Amino acid sequence: MRILLVEDNTELATMLADRFSAQGDAVDVEGDGAGADQLLAHSKFDIVILDVNLPNKDGYSILQSMRERKDSTPVLMLTARSEIDDRVTGLDSGADDYVVKPIEFRELAARCRALVRRRTGQAANVFRHGNFLFDRSAKRAFVDEIDLNLRNRDVQLLEAFLGNLDRVIAKEDVADKIYSFEETPSLNAVEQAVTRLRKKLEGSPIIIRTVRGLGYIANAREQ
Repeated sequence: MRILLVEDNTELATMLADRFSAQGDAVDVEGDGAGADQLLAHSKFDIVILDVNLPNKDGYSILQSMRERKDSTPVLMLTARSEIDDRVTGLDSGADDYVVKPIEFRELAARCRALVRRRTGQAANVFRHGNFLFDRSAKRAFVDEIDLNLRNRDVQLLEAFLGNLDRVIAKEDVADKIYSFEETPSLNAVEQAVTRLRKKLEGSPIIIRTVRGLGYIANAREQ
């Protein structure tokens, strides 16, 4: 997942970013409300984890701006504000989930996966096709029950392609999905990452093809 974490508590933000990164997600952190609003106007994420009480612009206003721009990115509000009125305001403003701090990380990660699955029309954490199986929660893939030993970058790429089967994805969009702003990848690095994933998927029905001048397209062939 490519995650934007909008949280002004530096200690909490660092802890969550480290935990998400350790499980293979690309995470950007923004502690300023106005900065987050600008970032969301020009960049794409798989999910936004959004605090309410932020400097310069509160979470409700950020969410309202997103929905007014027709930005349908899933938003999980993570806040200490626990009153029913706060929850109703958040959900009615367009939040997809509303979670009160503190929360156990595994539950937060599971809620994020569920929201991303819902957006891509996938009902379960496990994707199975022929002799191929990918467990999103465990970040593991198997061909003929043999573990492919995916690296974090492999997992990010595989999630991106499985979420966009039969659709062309530009190289630039692939880079946006798997690299955070702190990283400075080249398109050559994207090509190398895709080549490595292709090799690991050999013998599976998941085929990633290069569409010259456009990017990549992944298909799940019949077996």
